[in-house]
Amino acid sequence: MRIADAYRSRKPVFSFEFFPPKDERGMHRLHDTIAALRPLRPDFVSVTYGAGGTTRELTVELVTEIKRDTGIEAMAHLTCVGSTADEIAEVLDRFAADDVENVIALRGDPPKGEARFTPVPGGFAHGSELATFIKSRWPFCVAGAAYPEGHVESASADDDIRYAKAKQDAGVDVLITQLFFDPHDYFRFVTKARAAGVTIPIVPGVMPITSAAQLAPTGMFARSGARVPEALRHRVEAARDDEAVQAVGLAWALGQCRKVLEAGAPGIHFYTLNRSHAAYRVYHGLRTGLPATVGAR
Repeated sequence: MRIADAYRSRKPVFSFEFFPPKDERGMHRLHDTIAALRPLRPDFVSVTYGAGGTTRELTVELVTEIKRDTGIEAMAHLTCVGSTADEIAEVLDRFAADDVENVIALRGDPPKGEARFTPVPGGFAHGSELATFIKSRWPFCVAGAAYPEGHVESASADDDIRYAKAKQDAGVDVLITQLFFDPHDYFRFVTKARAAGVTIPIVPGVMPITSAAQLAPTGMFARSGARVPEALRHRVEAARDDEAVQAVGLAWALGQCRKVLEAGAPGIHFYTLNRSHAAYRVYHGLRTGLPATVGAR
């Protein structure tokens, strides 16, 4: 199934993102997570590259395995990091041979220890260039990334709108956003993108907060560029223990998802960190109509 076809349906599309584990223990946890989320019948899942494209082979294997063994549609992440066009072509040929139909084309982060992204000779400098290459030779449905609060390297918000339009012009079929917490950031981005001629689906990416450490100055949200609203930060800081923090994070994410869906978002893409509990609870709340104050058990 091409995921662009799913977004043409009237129902919201729900998807989950995983990353390739580093060891056997992590692989067992990932398989447990997939097994826990499978009954929810997600429309698709995606599998990332590791930092610097270091898990390319495992990404290829996982995407093929998930689609073959679970029947869940799987989308592969593909980045420009450290790869020439010929090397990327080999990966795409493998996907095609294994009946993988969906790829998300990303520039990728600079390799560890490097401050700026530098394409390798014979490689690509932007996700839009990678998308153009994919569309020139393969029939994949191609997704791309969007940044409601702006990419950490963008000079202005207008740059991100131009990049979104460039990706569409390159053949990208769907845009999936970086994680964010304030629905108004998503609404603002979509409004500007539509005014600039972006017509493809713009899917909000959501990650429930599950730990106070995620909000630290060096935590994952700061590194991603995601802004944590003061109201949310205060609620997390006031939480008494880990269970209370999770309750705050789940309630916020559930309310966030409801707001964007009610405003017309085509679905939700959940960033799971290879754990099922938070995404499962939010998804279940959306499906059953539980109140936004629902907490973790």
